[in-house]
Amino acid sequence: MPPLTPALDEPAATPMPATPLPGTRVPDHRGRTDLDRTGLDLAGNPRVRVLAVELLAAAWHVLRRTTFEYLGADGRWTRQQRETYDRGNGATVLLYDPERATVLLTRQFRFPVYVNGHPDGMLLETAAGLLDDDDPETAIRREAAEETGVEIGELEHVFDVWMSPGSVTERLHFSAAPYTPAQRVAAGGGVADEGEEIDVVELPFDRALAMTTTGEIADAKTILLLQWAALHGPFRTR
Repeated sequence: MPPLTPALDEPAATPMPATPLPGTRVPDHRGRTDLDRTGLDLAGNPRVRVLAVELLAAAWHVLRRTTFEYLGADGRWTRQQRETYDRGNGATVLLYDPERATVLLTRQFRFPVYVNGHPDGMLLETAAGLLDDDDPETAIRREAAEETGVEIGELEHVFDVWMSPGSVTERLHFSAAPYTPAQRVAAGGGVADEGEEIDVVELPFDRALAMTTTGEIADAKTILLLQWAALHGPFRTR
């Protein structure tokens, strides 16, 4: 028996509303909402009009596609799109011993550099981490203790830098702090529950600075802080 054909005047079924993407109207796995509204209220640059923000992904960090209009020097508005990766802001610190002329760095595996041509993905770096909900000073004291075991005393703010402004929103807060062997009250090594396995590496400052020219130190924040220390910081007279 052939299937019944509905009457021509029977109303079509109403489509079910699409389920909101987690992180928009409904919370994502970290409890965040309205992630697709970031940037809609920007008003600091009269040559930029933000039209729409699309949330592409919200796993641990957030990937967005923003559509905006930009007023060029020729007086014409053009419509453009940019994808931005939002991982929050961070902080880093150069730990240095002025008496022994050493710096305390970390070595850990970084998959993004490994997949992009680094021989083994193991980078020498200054201690660093995301702010999460802390201010930069609190965050870097926490990260220094977790990664190197050092309890920081005096802390000097150096500068704040956008590290990859073409696509990543992160603003990194740079600082420097003296340390002594007595201030290293724990082994460091990172937080195991977060998958961290960090080696603590103490180097003569001159050796560390030379490693920035050989490629042995290839991390941008570390190179910036070592150059600052040589030009304007604690080792500028060496």
